Amino acid sequence: MTRTTGRARPRPRLLSARPLGYAVLTAGLAVWLMPFAWMVLGSFKTQDEIFADPPTWWPQSPTSGNFTRWLTHLHFGTYFTNSLVVAVLTVLGNLLFCSMVGYALAKMDFAGKRILLGVVLVTIMVPGVVTFVPLFVIVAKIGILNSYGALVLPFLTQPVGVFLMRQFMLDIPDSLMEAARIDGASELRIFIRIVMPLCGPALATLGILTFLGSWNNFLWPLVASQSESMYTLPVALSLYSTGQYSTDYGTLLAGAVLIITPILALFVFLQRYFVQGIATVGLK
Repeated sequence: MTRTTGRARPRPRLLSARPLGYAVLTAGLAVWLMPFAWMVLGSFKTQDEIFADPPTWWPQSPTSGNFTRWLTHLHFGTYFTNSLVVAVLTVLGNLLFCSMVGYALAKMDFAGKRILLGVVLVTIMVPGVVTFVPLFVIVAKIGILNSYGALVLPFLTQPVGVFLMRQFMLDIPDSLMEAARIDGASELRIFIRIVMPLCGPALATLGILTFLGSWNNFLWPLVASQSESMYTLPVALSLYSTGQYSTDYGTLLAGAVLIITPILALFVFLQRYFVQGIATVGLK
């Protein structure tokens, strides 16, 4: 007599469908990675080999000349420094100000709170091109064009970041803040010592998204940077890889590799917090 257990046996149909699902996901991943692989491999090719017919995947005569041109002749260090300074300052500003506004909207009661939240939500739906010209006029009137201020100040607070932090802070128990208030802690102390340490996943998510947007921003730095010394990497990539009559695709691909590498490194380093933050906010 056989003994029955409470664990149900998996259905054969589900077991047979699992390898098919893995195969479909693997094929989708390969298609998604194909442009990136072509970019990396093409950065080690000469211009003639890039246009070879039939095309080749692996470089027949690998060369580092495309990277050498960026590192020696095209002042890559200046553009990288500009992009890094702008991205870091923008991230720090968003982490601070978006958290403060999100905390006020999530945990404080004041007149006009719902109206302010509505303004934030409406602002999210406004395309950036609508405010582009007024923003440029304001920056020009206060005299900060062609400076880090022009590249950073307009993006120190983003409505998406405010909404993200508010949604995450709604899950923080109010009892923690009430206990701190009873002990005599001020709102600023509660925000710094209690709320912010609990917002690690949300801060990581906001930091990655803000860094990505700032690092890849092209149109605004192109207009606000009026000298070569203030160019960021996307602007330099656009201007110096395109000649008067033709495009140097080897230099273009090498520059794209140099631009995307810091973003990938940042995501790998903060991947766990990023996924946790997105999942937590998505459950609200």
